[in-house]
Amino acid sequence: MAKKVMGQLKLQVKAGQANPSPPVGPALGQRGINIMEFCKAFNAKTADFEPGAPIPTVITYYQDKSFTIETKSPPASFLLKKAAGLKPVGKRNRPKGATTPGKETVATVTLAQVKEIAEAKMKDLNATSVEGAMQTVLGSAKSMGIEVKG
Repeated sequence: MAKKVMGQLKLQVKAGQANPSPPVGPALGQRGINIMEFCKAFNAKTADFEPGAPIPTVITYYQDKSFTIETKSPPASFLLKKAAGLKPVGKRNRPKGATTPGKETVATVTLAQVKEIAEAKMKDLNATSVEGAMQTVLGSAKSMGIEVKG
């Protein structure tokens, strides 16, 4: 007999760093999901990702309090910042894009780096070809103020 799905929860958690503190703990606790069991499973599943990379996660939870975890690849913006070599700044110590994209350029990446990112994101994008995925990544780069050199 199939389990009855109670709902889905989407979170973005840093790879290998899931812990019961907010925002993970309260989001899971109010849905009756075992927080420590999730943290252990998520950290084991994301061990092969770069530590600290934000991982979009879809948690499907069932009536019997069990759950399944589906992880996706890190966001294109994270991968672009990493490829561009942007250094962390600001209060939260994170790399930032341009404050006025289109007028300001904060970094440059090559077309080869964009293709590499597009291939990594291919399964999570709604593109049918690598070229289509590259267009999506190019749009992200443009909106962040990152120039792409051919």
